[in-house]
Amino acid sequence: MTSELNNYLQRIEDLRGQVRDLIADLPAQALNWRPIEDDATNSLAVLAAHSAGAEHFWIAEVVGGRPPTRDRVVEFTTQATDASELVRLLEDTGAETREVLSALRAADLDGRREARGRMIPVRWCILHVIDHTALHLGHMQLTYQLWMGGHSKPSPFWFERLS
Repeated sequence: MTSELNNYLQRIEDLRGQVRDLIADLPAQALNWRPIEDDATNSLAVLAAHSAGAEHFWIAEVVGGRPPTRDRVVEFTTQATDASELVRLLEDTGAETREVLSALRAADLDGRREARGRMIPVRWCILHVIDHTALHLGHMQLTYQLWMGGHSKPSPFWFERLS
């Protein structure tokens, strides 16, 4: 794997790991709680499932060319019975991402892939996963903080996350 691909993979795994660590020890009630009802906000379970679904779509289906299996609508109806099912989903998605990115060559990064009727640069697809996961991690951190009555889970500084 090129150093560029390895760097992308490290960033994706760091963000996914932060999502996992945020939800791993929470009960179902916390995972399924929404700060505002009536679908105005998303639960931690929904955001975790959606982040995994988006990573699967952009990396496995678009970049990796795997058959489409994502059901985005279902992601937003996720109800967790416990954290382990979400952790397993995140771990399975991570394994898939490692497999796809490990198979790419440097020249593949300059390529384009079809997604929703458009040709998208491969680098954009990968960077979008980083951007999208970071955005929803922030949503999850705020939701967690609201659930915990203003208390947040410690989050590593940027320099502590460097490999």
